[in-house]
Amino acid sequence: MSAEAANPVSTAEDAATDVTVRKRGRARIDLRRLGRAALLGATAGPAPRDRLPDAIGHVAEAHRAHHPEADLTVLRRAYVLAESSHRGQFRKSGEPYITHPLAVTLILAELGAETTTLTASLLHDTVEDTEVTLDQVRREFGDEVAYLVDGVTKVEKIDYGAAAEPETFRKMLVATGNDVRVMSIKLADRLHNMRTLGVMRPEKQARIARVTRDVLIPLAERLGVQALKTELEDLVFAILHPEEYETTRALVAGAPHAPDALGAVAEQVDAVLREAGIGAEVHVRPRHFVSVHRVRLKRGDLRGCDFGRLLVLVAEDADCYAVLGELHTCFTPVISEFKDFIAAPKFNLYQSLHTAVAAPDGAVAEVLIRTHRMHRVAEAGVVALGNPHGGPEPAEQPEDAAPPAGPRGAPASPAPEDGERVDPTRPGWLSRLLDWQQSAPDPDTFWTSLRADLAEDDEITVFRADGDAPGTISLPAGASCVDAAYAQHGEAAHTCLGARVNGRLAPLSTVLGDGDTVQLLLAQDPVSGPSPEWLDHARTPAARIAITGWLRDHPESAAPADPRPRPRPDDRPGTRPDPRPVDDRPGTRSDPRPADDRHSGAELHADVDGERPAAVRPAGCCTPVPPDEITGFRVSGGSVTVHRSGCASADAMRRIGRTPVAVRWGDTAQGRVTLVAESFGRPGLLADLTEAIATAGAAVVSATVEPPSEQRVRHTYTLHLPDAAELPALMRAMRDVPGVYDVSRARHRASPRPRPRRT
Repeated sequence: MSAEAANPVSTAEDAATDVTVRKRGRARIDLRRLGRAALLGATAGPAPRDRLPDAIGHVAEAHRAHHPEADLTVLRRAYVLAESSHRGQFRKSGEPYITHPLAVTLILAELGAETTTLTASLLHDTVEDTEVTLDQVRREFGDEVAYLVDGVTKVEKIDYGAAAEPETFRKMLVATGNDVRVMSIKLADRLHNMRTLGVMRPEKQARIARVTRDVLIPLAERLGVQALKTELEDLVFAILHPEEYETTRALVAGAPHAPDALGAVAEQVDAVLREAGIGAEVHVRPRHFVSVHRVRLKRGDLRGCDFGRLLVLVAEDADCYAVLGELHTCFTPVISEFKDFIAAPKFNLYQSLHTAVAAPDGAVAEVLIRTHRMHRVAEAGVVALGNPHGGPEPAEQPEDAAPPAGPRGAPASPAPEDGERVDPTRPGWLSRLLDWQQSAPDPDTFWTSLRADLAEDDEITVFRADGDAPGTISLPAGASCVDAAYAQHGEAAHTCLGARVNGRLAPLSTVLGDGDTVQLLLAQDPVSGPSPEWLDHARTPAARIAITGWLRDHPESAAPADPRPRPRPDDRPGTRPDPRPVDDRPGTRSDPRPADDRHSGAELHADVDGERPAAVRPAGCCTPVPPDEITGFRVSGGSVTVHRSGCASADAMRRIGRTPVAVRWGDTAQGRVTLVAESFGRPGLLADLTEAIATAGAAVVSATVEPPSEQRVRHTYTLHLPDAAELPALMRAMRDVPGVYDVSRARHRASPRPRPRRT
């Protein structure tokens, strides 16, 4: 950006300097120069009214450059209505008000907007600031134009008070959900207002600049309109950070030969591509001021090539990779700078190959490689896509081909697919924004959430692992399983217990990466709900608003929870509560007998030669029960301990030379077993597990509940079974308890191999 962008009456010397710096770069649309041409063409001299047709001529010329067959009749009618309705109105700068809609329309025309958008931009302030009504616009220009004009019309401050600004943005975003051209007009409107902001009081300049920085620049980035975004960034930079702006401006002015350094590399690149037979245009693309400032913070001292980048334009996608191959072959590539946004486009439609190469003289130049079509979309974003609803321009439609009407006269949208519109101008982030704003009726909540949501400048895609409903979820970078749960299930995510990420169990706090597969585990218990800690892991407004609302409606859940889980009273019919009291504090046992009590009702026999063993008992490490395959080993005192085949302790004893003893089960079916239940923590879990155990007819010998870790809890139960054959059914019943994701037989780690004694 040059100084004239922040101050429209800058000196001719400043303008000349800016032209010198940019003379090699054809690629970036120079909206400032064209905007001033329209402005000065309309207002120069004391009698501007007879000069206004010159301004509409600029618009017509720019529009015909992109749409040679466009019918300009409707533009002239719109201009006549706008000029007559705004006649007598002046801007704070003293210029006739009509110069503003003309400048906004010229900005959009240069970006390639179609006729309907330009018509609406000429009329965008008529309903708000003049006697023209929306019905009049609809009668004269049709439903589409009326919808766009209504979308950018501010709500009445007398009705909304301090909430007028957030509610205006809410209205525009809802309208943008049906037709993205609404936001295109708003962005162009804000750009022209920022160019002429110098006539405002400093405090008002700062307030408008902050809203532009927090809301409109992120929206321009997400809609891919880089030509508007870069200039808005420079204008905001000049107002909010004047010292850094002046430092950067002086840095650029002090490097007048910087384009020559890039130009030398550009000539080498052009020669390499010509020799390879690749048709390409190589341009020097100067950085805007904010970009120069960021590079300076990242690299420190700047060299000539740091003030810009090379842009290589080709005809076909395949040519992009051919250019990349030649550059990496003939120059030294900086591998860390390579990014492929063609195979994996950004969430704002941006496609390009990024790389950096070192020339023989050591100069490192960043290179962008894209097709001409990609370049148009990179500069103009959704504006370059034209009518988001498809079909020809209104002037080109057959008389009997009336477009279907959507809400409030907007064209109908394509049918949604997998929860999001197939319309490329309504990406996933916009669909999500429109969803969560419905849950934020409070203007302050909406305004805060909107700024936080737009601050997320990257997006990831995760895959749902639900077998019956496969698909993808788009989330901001850094989102957790909590965000994925609310994005997929809405308020049903209140009962989420955990997730499997890439097939492995993970807590809800797990941060997801691009391409991860996630399966969300929901409880069947409708009384389950989120805990306040979820807010620490929620990144999306949809999740935060839903969690906050639930906690507000359930204040008892928002209070610090008693770390001691309490058994829930059993009042359900058909249950058999255990009459014995259970002390369910974490880390304590529910039975006064020691946990390693190994006496079992199962009958065991050992086949040993000579003296009968003192006792035959199951090992505590694996607690075998009939009909497990078993093996035995003599221990001190003459006893035989019985292990399950494959037990780690049994394998360890074999390795140190212990001789196995043949053992077998007797006729008694009862037995004792130790089970480990892995679960996600929730209120009432211990009561539900003990109820499932009691219902299966098992008795709890001892129980241990470990302190929760990352919302997961491990329960260890030693149980006496009347019939060991019922063990599989008992384990299934415990797995069916909501929140329990695994039940297994206890397996203790084998003791370390004993060291041989020194002699």
